[in-house]
Amino acid sequence: MLSPKRTKFRKMQKGRMKGFSQRGNILSNGMFGIKSLDSNFLTSRQIEAARIAATRYMKREGQLWIKIFPDKPITKKTIRSKNG
Repeated sequence: MLSPKRTKFRKMQKGRMKGFSQRGNILSNGMFGIKSLDSNFLTSRQIEAARIAATRYMKREGQLWIKIFPDKPITKKTIRSKNG
């Protein structure tokens, strides 16, 4: 799965997503693309699952470019912190 080799800091602030993308929203390679209709963070597992599904559907015929990289660590809160 995708992960950065080295980061300057171990934890990263969550931040907010607002507005439309300014860069990377135009096809630069190939003829077809997948567009997200919702603004959410993608994990490396989700990117890997999409890559495997696409290559199986194409039957390893053609090329696939992945232009996103999961460099922000996404974690969930524990059950203990929700109840207490």
